Amino acid sequence: MSEKENIKCGVAGVGYLGQHHARIYSELEDCELVGIFEPNDETANKVCTLHGCRRFQTLEELGSACDAVSVVSPTDKHAEVAVPLIHHNCHLLIEKPICVSSEEAELILQNAQKAKTIVQVGHIEHYNPVMTFLEDAVDNPKYLTVERLAPFQPRGTEVGVVLDLMIHDIGIALALVGTPLVKVDSIGVRVLSVTEDIANARLVFENGCVANLSASRVSEKKAREIRVFQDSGYLSLDFMNQCGHLIQKNDLALEKSEVPVEKGEPLALELQSFLSCVQNTRTPKTDGSFGKSALEVALEISNQIQANW
Repeated sequence: MSEKENIKCGVAGVGYLGQHHARIYSELEDCELVGIFEPNDETANKVCTLHGCRRFQTLEELGSACDAVSVVSPTDKHAEVAVPLIHHNCHLLIEKPICVSSEEAELILQNAQKAKTIVQVGHIEHYNPVMTFLEDAVDNPKYLTVERLAPFQPRGTEVGVVLDLMIHDIGIALALVGTPLVKVDSIGVRVLSVTEDIANARLVFENGCVANLSASRVSEKKAREIRVFQDSGYLSLDFMNQCGHLIQKNDLALEKSEVPVEKGEPLALELQSFLSCVQNTRTPKTDGSFGKSALEVALEISNQIQANW
């Protein structure tokens, strides 16, 4: 694309999260929010009035008008929304998880490869300034724990908490450890949904590192916290509040220091990175292959949980 040409953007699905995609596209420089595709009349009219964009009646019309589209439909609809857009040569940011099966993920990836379009998966924490710090500070981790808690919301319950929330932390663990996964042990409990609402997974990696992941969507509080233990020290960070501390060894003493996190809105940073990849034909750090890998681990965890019911 020409460096001076605005990227024409759209959003497929403007529910709770999709509305934020539309808002940010309308605010970003070098980007034009062309329009949306949304089945709900009231929601669609609200977003179009707020941002002065067009409501498209079909995905094909949206795809024809846009260079890049965020797919923010329910997870079980991702593949059927994404593939027609790819056929119109749209670059896609597909919210996590990429879809609900390895077969659907492969379908998306094969179509994108054929069309030479970019697919970025919305593993938003990878664009959180906390993750930027971790990517620099973590070196050969031995053990990490991640806790992700949220109050119950009916939206998102088309999948269990593993695909809804824990998949964020699966992606984080895969990226920080950087060696193959060799073993998974999982447990989960249904509370308000037909699928698991609370889950714990223990991931063992080839280099011996262990990651302990806990997720709940029936908690009274919100939390998104990670602790990483390695030979050089111990890191404790808060993804939600974008703060934390580092404890390092100094001879026989431990020294605590606050982590210098430059705060920013993760979704805006994620969309900026996506548009930069589109503009400069770069591979996103959470591309379709990464999204498929995280999905396959999440599905293994989910299958283990369901096998024990």
